[in-house]
Amino acid sequence: MAASHHRLVLVGANHKTASLSLRDALFVDDAAAPAFLEGLKRAGLAEAMVLSTCDRVEIWTAAPDPDHAARLVGEALAVRAGLEAAALACHLYVLSGTEAVRHGFAVTAALDSLVIGEPHVAGQVKAAHRLAREAGTLGGELESFVQAAFAAAKRVRSETAIGEGPVSIAAAAVQTARDLHGDLAQCRALLIGTGEMGELVAESLLAAGLTDLTVTGPRASRAEALAKTLNCHVLAFEDMRDSLAGADVVMTCVGSRNLTVTADLVAQALKKRRRRPVFLVDAGIPGDVEPAVNRMEGAFLYDLGDLEKVALAGRATREAAAREARAIVEAETEAFLRGRQSRAAVPAIVALRSHFEAARDAVLAETAATDAAEATRLLVNRLLHAPSESLKDAAADSPDWRAMERTLRTLFRLEE
Repeated sequence: MAASHHRLVLVGANHKTASLSLRDALFVDDAAAPAFLEGLKRAGLAEAMVLSTCDRVEIWTAAPDPDHAARLVGEALAVRAGLEAAALACHLYVLSGTEAVRHGFAVTAALDSLVIGEPHVAGQVKAAHRLAREAGTLGGELESFVQAAFAAAKRVRSETAIGEGPVSIAAAAVQTARDLHGDLAQCRALLIGTGEMGELVAESLLAAGLTDLTVTGPRASRAEALAKTLNCHVLAFEDMRDSLAGADVVMTCVGSRNLTVTADLVAQALKKRRRRPVFLVDAGIPGDVEPAVNRMEGAFLYDLGDLEKVALAGRATREAAAREARAIVEAETEAFLRGRQSRAAVPAIVALRSHFEAARDAVLAETAATDAAEATRLLVNRLLHAPSESLKDAAADSPDWRAMERTLRTLFRLEE
C-alpha cells in the first residue's frame, strides 16, 4: 500500500489563481457545506473537508487514488461555480503528497494569506474541521493531518512574531480613528466587503469601544454571516451609497477590480455631513477607494501601506518572522512525513511479532519437560531457519544478494 501521506490531496483556487468573482462563485458557506460534503461522499470521497474563505476555496481529502480524487473534486467545484470542469481547471491547483502537507501547514499558519500572519485563518480551518466531522467525512488520515497542521500553526504563533504585523495594522487604524474622532463609542462605522483584513480592523474597533457598526457587501449571504459574527447590523449592498453620509469610519475590503467607493460618492457624503470628517480604511487588495478621495478636505483615506507606516511593527520585522515561520512549517512537514512513513512499517512489525510469538508457543508446547537451555536453543533454530535459507538461496541465485545481507545487518544491528 502507498505511504499514507501520498493519499492526501488538496484541490482549490485562491487569490493567486482565481479572481474574486470566481472565488465568490466557488464559495461554500457553513450552511451549504454539509450538502457539498455529502455530495463528495456519494461520489466516492469518504474523507473530505472544505475550507472556504475570501482568500481561497480548498477541498482537503485523503483517497487511495489521488488523480481520481482530484477529478471528483474538480467536477464538484465546477458544478458549484456553474462552469464546465475543463474551463475551471486552469484556475485550480492540485497538490498531493508532500506538497499537500506543506501547503496545508502553511495555510493554517497564515503564511499563504493575502496578509501574512492573519490571525483568523487557524479559526477558519477549525471551523472547516468541525463541519467535516459533523458531516461524517473526517476519517483517520485527514484527522491526523489537520491536527498536525494545528500543531504547526501553534508553533509558528508561539515561536515567531508573525502575528504582530496584522495586529499592529488594526491597532494603527484604531489609533488613527481615535485621533480624528475621539471617543469611538460616539461613532458610527460602515464595513463594506467581507474580506479578512476588514473584519480584523472592525473587530479591533469594536474592542476599542465602537458600538454602532453596519456590514454590507456584494454577496448578501457573506455579509449576513459576518454581521452575525460581529454581532452588528447588516445592510443591503444597493443601499450602501445612502449610508456613507452617516458613517464616521468607513472600512472597505472588497478587493474587486472595480472601485467600490468613488470620489463622487465621498464628495456627496461629505456634503451631507456638512464637512464633518470621515476616516476611510481601504483594506482591499486591489484597493476599493478612488485615490482622489485623499485630496478631499474632510476625508482621511488610509490603505494598508499607510497603516503599516503608522504601526510599530515594520515590514522587515514581519518578513523576518515569516522566514522563521516557513522554517518551522518545513520542519513540521518533515516530521509529519517521517512519522507517517515509520507507521507504514507497523503492519510488518506486528506480523513479525506474531510469527515469533507463535513459534515460542509451539516450542513451549513441545518442550514442556525440557530444560530452558534446550527450549531456547530450539526456539532460536526455528526462528532463524527461514531467514537463513532465504539468505543462502539469494546468495546462490541473485547477484544482488548483498542488499539483502545489508538489510539483515541493519535490522538486527549486526557488526560486519
